[in-house]
Amino acid sequence: MASIKKGDLVQVIAGARQSRGGDRGKTGRVIEVLPEQNRVIVEGINLVTKHIKVGQTGRGTRTGGIETHEAPIHVSNVALVDPETKKPTRVRSEVKTVEKNGASIPQKIRVATKSGKEIKSND
Repeated sequence: MASIKKGDLVQVIAGARQSRGGDRGKTGRVIEVLPEQNRVIVEGINLVTKHIKVGQTGRGTRTGGIETHEAPIHVSNVALVDPETKKPTRVRSEVKTVEKNGASIPQKIRVATKSGKEIKSND
């Protein structure tokens, strides 16, 4: 779960093809990570329609109807997109020393397995 974080660009690697109405091959940004369920919510992926009961607010405006929301997708069905090749890749972690206030501090970074490039967090 530590390999995928909020704000990362991911691609769906499992499920039905787009030609059959599925989401495989689509890319999107991670909106939320649900570590206790091993799931992520990805922008524009796994859209479900939700029927909201019609009601009224205090001002008299009507609420409800049919809305579409992103549903969680299992983390094993998405892969991080390599920043260099723009293709899905696995992630490994490396320890890099960073100079801060004259002292060298070891810091754990995420690296794309295919290209070896560092993956920056976009949250």
